[in-house]
This record gives sequence, structure tokens and C-alpha cells, in this order.
Amino acid sequence: MAPGTPLPFFLLLATLLAAASLSPAADPEAFDVRRHLSTVTRYDVSRGSNSAVAAPSISDECRVIHLNLVARHGTRAPTKKRTKELDRLAVRLGVLVNEARQGPDSESVKEIPSWMKGWESPWKGRVTGKGGELVSEGEEELFNFANRVKERFQDLFDEEYHPEVYSIRATQVPRASASAVAFGLGLLSGKGKLGAGKNRAFSVLSESRASDICLRFFDSCQTYKDYRKRKEPDVDKQKEPILEHVTSSLVNRYRLNFTKQDVSSLWFLCKQQASLLNITNQACQLFNEAEVYLLEWTDDLEGFVLKGYGESINYKMGLPLLKDVVQSMEQAIIAKQENYPAGTYEKARLRFAHAETLVPFSCLLGLFLEGSDFEKIQREEPLDLPPVPPQKRNWMGGLVAPFASNNMLVLYQCPGKAEGQNSSYFVQVLHNEAPVSMPGCGNKDFCPFEEFKEKIVQPHLKHDYDMLCKLKKPATGAEGTPSFISKLSNFFLGLFSQKGFHVEAEDVNTEL
Repeated sequence: MAPGTPLPFFLLLATLLAAASLSPAADPEAFDVRRHLSTVTRYDVSRGSNSAVAAPSISDECRVIHLNLVARHGTRAPTKKRTKELDRLAVRLGVLVNEARQGPDSESVKEIPSWMKGWESPWKGRVTGKGGELVSEGEEELFNFANRVKERFQDLFDEEYHPEVYSIRATQVPRASASAVAFGLGLLSGKGKLGAGKNRAFSVLSESRASDICLRFFDSCQTYKDYRKRKEPDVDKQKEPILEHVTSSLVNRYRLNFTKQDVSSLWFLCKQQASLLNITNQACQLFNEAEVYLLEWTDDLEGFVLKGYGESINYKMGLPLLKDVVQSMEQAIIAKQENYPAGTYEKARLRFAHAETLVPFSCLLGLFLEGSDFEKIQREEPLDLPPVPPQKRNWMGGLVAPFASNNMLVLYQCPGKAEGQNSSYFVQVLHNEAPVSMPGCGNKDFCPFEEFKEKIVQPHLKHDYDMLCKLKKPATGAEGTPSFISKLSNFFLGLFSQKGFHVEAEDVNTEL
């Protein structure tokens, strides 16, 4: 069933909602709400619940020669918009509690959780910037991750640091660049002369937000923006039956006049408290286990439709990143075949971005698919929506893209087996540091590089990013030549860039 198929979907959903409400918990002691926060899940919690395939017995004769990393930023604070939502929620909860106290049923007050009386948001009054900054827990996630990478691939990181040997790249969003810095500190700790940790300085490269089609391809893709704007109301409608169901349950349970918006905000508060503050006995405790599963599914549904396999534009626009990954591996192979001296070629390309980057990239690789869905994405067909709980599903935001989630493509050089072949090259994909099978490579997680290119990469190469995303040509004047305003913008952009300033193109146009 394709996304957006209304009536049959809602009939099925009503049946499953009833089943979910009646189904008992599989193991009450094993349930941990922190594992069911979709993409707000902490990285260490997600890794603890990951049941990925075991590592294959890679021959000891194989050597890692290159590493590609695409990582999401670590745990972050709520954005300014979300902070305001929590401030409104605090006011709303105060109104609900007062209504209950002044109502005719005095017993109803006893049902109100004590934390709700006089509750204020922990983020109240934070007005600096746009919010969403990397928090200390997010720094630790990336720092510890880097130490594990360094330990796992010791031979790869045994060389003296040079920015062209170990390339670190990030988007210009502060939480992504801060994640790159935290990772770099872990990777290079003990390799310099700075401070007690013997740290060393390192380079983090960033493209302008306006032109970064490798890590922020979604920003420049008008086709995707149009799709998302058109699809968001449909997603809201698909989530509505679950919000109505949970709202009705909470009204009956706590005798408060909750609305669907209240429940949506309370679920957001639950995720923030559990993920950032490790508090699970307040907002999260309002919901029973079955309701948590359903609310988690609504978040996963949104990620699936608007970032994942719901429509091919979601992942096709990530083509520049896929090309960049393959190109870096091909360059590493050339360096090996031509015996480039150490320090003259890249050994790792380390990228730090967002869920909107990582999820499409995972889809391009064909990860987290059900059954024969890989053939469907090769034909660019939309996939069925993730099954509603209590049915099991592969697509879970807490596994696909938790905070600090990552894909590592590890390039191995192994002794050649074919006649006249000196060596063979293989790609292993690690998702959140665990090997994952690739449907495009016969469900192997250790795939011959040429097969990886032919079966997984090649089908996507029939597209061109500019055509796919309908990028507009520069503005022209009446005679078909670049307009005066466009010429002037380009002049100032070039002037400032020569003087070391960074100015966004849209900033210049606004000033003019």
C-alpha cells in the first residue's frame, strides 16, 4: 500500500489500535521507554538494543585501506521553536490542573500526577540563538565513538595527522560542526602537544549552506521541498487516529481535558526528558507501553514518508553524497595500485551532518528494507508504510537514525583470487558500528567493490542532481544576459571571499 492511501489504511489502523490496546507487554522488566523515542533516542541506548548481523570472518590477509563515515550530530537541545512549545505546554498544564480543582469531581484531582502541578519547562527562558545546540552528552557520544573507531582501525589511523589524509567535514550548522570537533578530539587525543590530553589542532571543512549539495542536498532540492510541503498534511492525517486514541485514553485515565495537541506536546516532552535528562517518571509515565509503541510509530511514519523510502525523491537527492563516497574509494584503490607513498593520499573521509543526510544515504544503500523491497526501490516505487504495532518492523527511527547515528563504509584490500589479479577490494557497511547486510549484494555485509558499484550504486547514477531537483539557472535580464543584480551579487561574493569573509548569497541579495 503506497503512502497516502486513505480509507483502507485507516480501517486497518483502527483494527490494529484495538489489538495494541489489548496486547499485554512482552516483558515488563525489559521495557525501557528510552529505546522507543524514534530519532530522539540516545546513541548508547540504541546500540544496546541493536540486533545487527554478526561480523563475518574476514581473512587476516585483508587490510583496511580507506574509511568513509557519514554521521549524524550527537544529542542536542530542543530548538527555539520547540522550546516555545514546551513553555506553552507549561501554561496549558496549569490551566488543566486548575480546571480539575475547580470542577465538581473532587476525586479527579487525586488522579493528576504530582509532577504536573506547577511544572515548568527546564528550558524556560532560553532565548539565545535558534537552540538545537549540541549538549555535553552529545559531545561524549562523538568523542567516545571516535575512540572506538581509532581502536578498531588502528592500522588506518597510525599515520601522522594531515587534513588531506584524514579529511573531516561538517555542515555549517553548529551542532554538526561541534560534533566533528568532538570526534576529532577523540580521534587525535594523545597525538599532539596541547594540554594534559596531548591534543592537537585539526581542520574541519564546511561548504556554504547555499551550495552544500553533498551533506545538505535537501536544502537545495526544490523538488524535494515541494514534495515535503505537499506530503506533510497527509502525514498529519495518518497520525491523527493514533493521537485521538491516545488522547481519549489519557482523558479517561487522568480526568483532564487533554486535546490532541496536548498529547503531542506531552509526547515531545517525554522524549526530551528521557533522552536529555534521563527522566522517565514524569511525562513518559503518562503513557502505557502500548501507547508508547504507537506514538513511536507515528514518528517513524513521518521519517519514513518525509525522509526515507516513502518516495524516491527522498533518497535520490542524496546522489552527490553517494558519488563522493564511491569516488573517494576509487581514489584509495588507485593510490594502492600505484604505490603512492604514505602521507600523499587520503585514508579516511569523515563527515558530520543530520538525520536528513543520514536517512537518505541509508536508503541509497538499501538498508532496513522488508523482504523484496530492494527491487522496488531500484524501480523507484514507493514502499508500504511501516507496519503498525504490535506488528514488527525493520524501520524504527531509534535504530535507523538515533542521535550520533552513522554509516561507515570500510574498504578492504584482500589477496586476489582471480587469475592475474594481484588484489581484490571489498566494501563492508557498518551501521552504528555493527555490520549490516546489503540486499543489493545478496544480503552480504562484505561485498566485492565492483559488485557494490554495479548492483547498489549504478542504478542510481541514471539521475542528475540538477535535473532531479530542478535547480534554477541564474537570473537573466531582458537581453538574456545575467541581470545587473545577479552580477553585482557575484562581484561582492567574490570580493568578500578573497578577503576571507563568509557571506551567504541570499544575504547579499537581501542587502541589495
